[in-house]
Amino acid sequence: MSHRIMPSGSRDELGCMIRNKKYRLVKQVDAKGRADLRHAYAIEEQNMFYLRHPYLSVEQSRGHAAALGKPQEWLDRFRQIRTRPWRESVTLEERLAHLRCKEAWD
Repeated sequence: MSHRIMPSGSRDELGCMIRNKKYRLVKQVDAKGRADLRHAYAIEEQNMFYLRHPYLSVEQSRGHAAALGKPQEWLDRFRQIRTRPWRESVTLEERLAHLRCKEAWD
């Protein structure tokens, strides 16, 4: 029975992976993995910074809809729909009204 001699750093070496449980192979920690994890943490920290310090202040974000010229009646209707305790009843004719485009066959 002969053993193969592998070059150093090869993935076929017996010490390349650590066995954990029955079939799972756990990779050993290497420099590339640490660098990738540091890079991912840096991106995550930058995202959290942007979430902690938003582009608009609270006062600016309150008046942005009026500054953009959004209609106030639409906002009022939206708030009224959101605060109502239940939905209005809808008939079958109202639900299928979009299908009635022309009635030339009558």
